[in-house]
Amino acid sequence: MKAYTGDKIRNVAIVGHGGAGTTSVTEALLYRSGAIDRMCKVEDGATTTDFEPEEIKRKVSVNATLAPVEWRDSKINFIDTPGFADFVAEVKGAFRAVDSALIVINATAGVQVGTEQCWKLAEEAHLPRIILVNKMDRENADFDSILENLRHKFGKKVLPLELPLGKEDNFEGVIDCVKMKAYRKNGNGSDEIEIPENLKAYAEEMHEKMVEAAVEADDDCMMRYLEGETISDEEIKKCLIQGIRQAIIFPMICCSATKNIGLGRTMNAIIDYTYPAILNDYKVTDVATGEEVTRDAGAPMAALVFKTTSDPFVGRLSFIRVFSGSIKADSVVYNASREKEERIASVFTMRGKSQIQMKEITAGDIGVTSKLQFTATGDTLSDKNNPVLFAPIAFPLPMYTRAIFAKKKGEEDKISNALSRLMDEDPTIIVSRNAVTKEMLISGMGDQHIEIIMERMKRKFGVEADLRAPQVEYRETIRGKAHVQGKHKKQSGGHGQYGDVVIDMEPLPPGSGFEFVDKIFGGAVPRQYIPAVEKGMQECMQHGVLAGYPVVDVRITLVDGSYHPVDSSEMAFKMAASIAYKEGMRNADPVMLEPISTLNVTAPDENTGDIMGELNKRRGRVLGMNPAGKGETTITAEVPAREMHDFAMYLRQVTRGMGTFTLEFLRYEPLPANLLSEVIRSEEHTSELQSRS
Repeated sequence: MKAYTGDKIRNVAIVGHGGAGTTSVTEALLYRSGAIDRMCKVEDGATTTDFEPEEIKRKVSVNATLAPVEWRDSKINFIDTPGFADFVAEVKGAFRAVDSALIVINATAGVQVGTEQCWKLAEEAHLPRIILVNKMDRENADFDSILENLRHKFGKKVLPLELPLGKEDNFEGVIDCVKMKAYRKNGNGSDEIEIPENLKAYAEEMHEKMVEAAVEADDDCMMRYLEGETISDEEIKKCLIQGIRQAIIFPMICCSATKNIGLGRTMNAIIDYTYPAILNDYKVTDVATGEEVTRDAGAPMAALVFKTTSDPFVGRLSFIRVFSGSIKADSVVYNASREKEERIASVFTMRGKSQIQMKEITAGDIGVTSKLQFTATGDTLSDKNNPVLFAPIAFPLPMYTRAIFAKKKGEEDKISNALSRLMDEDPTIIVSRNAVTKEMLISGMGDQHIEIIMERMKRKFGVEADLRAPQVEYRETIRGKAHVQGKHKKQSGGHGQYGDVVIDMEPLPPGSGFEFVDKIFGGAVPRQYIPAVEKGMQECMQHGVLAGYPVVDVRITLVDGSYHPVDSSEMAFKMAASIAYKEGMRNADPVMLEPISTLNVTAPDENTGDIMGELNKRRGRVLGMNPAGKGETTITAEVPAREMHDFAMYLRQVTRGMGTFTLEFLRYEPLPANLLSEVIRSEEHTSELQSRS
């Protein structure tokens, strides 16, 4: 592949609902451009961009994959992205590297949940969009109903620039509504023909609507058009380009990836209508002043690492979009995010898993380098004398958590190391350890996401793990008062053991923790042993009498006791404190506390009734509802943590993947009495499982 300057480069993310055909379209574009000499099917497990074993096995994309092609003396960096909600982080990263999005729609299904998600993300990223209706050769493919569906969802800015030539199995080409010509497939290309008579009137109607929409992008042209003046084809095209680049027109074209129809025209549309990579100004924070500045491609070097992955042979790979300047092989760059210098050994691009060497990554281009020591996804590489920072990539927070245990005893460290490496690749994985339950927790976007992490861990690092629902972090406290004595006395020859304490135990207000009060007078317990009593109580409070959870919000007052001048010791008084604690807890009406969290769930308006009903079933208390933008509502509620372990799965099902939520610990409340025995039984079972593992 030859070197290209930024004005000859286009960066495009191919996105869509899972099953719409993004990977098939990418494969067809590679084949049509001559980048590959054989077009493979997803079902065969041999496509260029789905090469990971997990993708081949599941026949779905789980990674954003780079696939550059050459077309009309230009370079198009395609990034094929996953279509399922679990892998939305891949789309978010890709959108920071590209200048436009190609949204693929299934001609038989229309706008699906994934289509709406991709559209929303592209809107947030301010990306121009081209809509590509794929599978026009399938039974029940209906271009007109898809157009109506798109306009209903996204407005009248959706503008068909092409119409299908033929229908379903007879789909054989496209009608260009700009040039008013038809193009019929012929081998790997097409023949220009006149528009068939039966479609002329429809094509002319669409051409007129296209002209009306195009001139709206330019005030001068619009005034002339309204005054009845004829606008030249060249001016109309300029208006179209302006409207598309400003995301006020969304062109709609069509194809069949499997029949290789319309792919060359798709690349023509990308080159003709979308931004050349260097035309986009970009915003960064100047490290020296702390101010946000707007720069162009002529500024000193600035680049963003938008993806990191591991190759078993090459090592760590960093995918980089260069916005200004260039990154050359065998050079040194400055990581402004980490304040470290990095040595660049070689630079290359990748087509799927194949490397294509480059001398440098120029402004506007996307490239890859390997074995960077400090750099992670989201980091900024810049000129050391002009350090700048890009805004971090806003990855979504994980919504699904599982406890993870090694299948083989002694492999806990291997799991930690493997997960640490996988977190480098995927910023939406969060691994933590619960200090109370002693569980290692892994959080991701959903069950499919976590399953794939487990498969990668086994394949790349040779370690296997089991998953189960995490234990709820309960607490215990008391509702009553107790006055008890704890005496530890043991004689077995030589020095014995003697400690005796009398305590008052009483509850404290929620959130108070533990309080120890010394009310000893007259030396009933010598001063040197009182810290031992307090320490003994603190240690005991790590384990309650109901299910062994930490005890909170209790005041213990040491009021009396006795000692032996020879047999008393710190250990004896700690033992006496333990006896008094257990007796006091049993007599002071112990209760279990459960964690209550604040839930904020954002979902389409039509799902709010179902979600509120579900929250009521889960013992939640809905506090309010607020509009959250176009067609969405945020519900705020207080919910018991024990009821939420599978809420992510429920929400995905009821909202078809459109819902998101956050959960944040709020406080502890008494567990309903009818659930206490169930919790104790489940904790006993969990303890047994852990002892076996």
